[in-house]
Amino acid sequence: MRPVGVTNHISRIRIPNIPLNNNDDFNRLIELIAAAQDEAVDSVMSCEPDRLVLGISAETFWDGLEASRKLKKQLHERTGLPISMGSEACGAALDLWNVKTIAVLTPYQPVGDKNVVRFFEEAGYSVKRIKGLKCASPVKIAHVSESELRAGLQELAGDDIDAIVQVGTNLAMARLAASAEIWLDRPVLAINTAIYWHALRQSGINDRISGFGALLERH
Repeated sequence: MRPVGVTNHISRIRIPNIPLNNNDDFNRLIELIAAAQDEAVDSVMSCEPDRLVLGISAETFWDGLEASRKLKKQLHERTGLPISMGSEACGAALDLWNVKTIAVLTPYQPVGDKNVVRFFEEAGYSVKRIKGLKCASPVKIAHVSESELRAGLQELAGDDIDAIVQVGTNLAMARLAASAEIWLDRPVLAINTAIYWHALRQSGINDRISGFGALLERH
């Protein structure tokens, strides 16, 4: 997705690949992410970036809208940079299409799904359906196949929703979402696309990029 003239500098949030078999495991994962985040942020700051892009999404939905805003404020205070992160980016993208009713695909356990629904509903959207894939570990999220993702999208689709949102940044769905918009005839928002689109546009970079759906191609 990177336009010519833009550079991406990556710092990993170091977490163990723990089992994710239930809600308690998933709560533990969120705690590990929060504990490792500052080290990753401080590490990438040495390249003097113009914007901090948080490429992990579960934490940005956790505990609802106000907690998401608090997280953004904390990151800004630590870095002095403008921040792009999944929860806010999804909202900004949905607002382009005046979307009010959504279905959501996640890799999470039920406690993660509950927090995603809470965020979106507090932000003013109606969540008609949510499907959590209950991936067995953080790494297993990246092993979900396109056929599994396609089946999930088909299960969520319906005339009662305006758009489908996929969350969970380790799910590889950016290209699939672009094709799904054609056969579902509605916006299909992959969170990695939304985050990067937000980072570009909020930085005044308006390059149109094809291959990842209407968001980057037309807006």
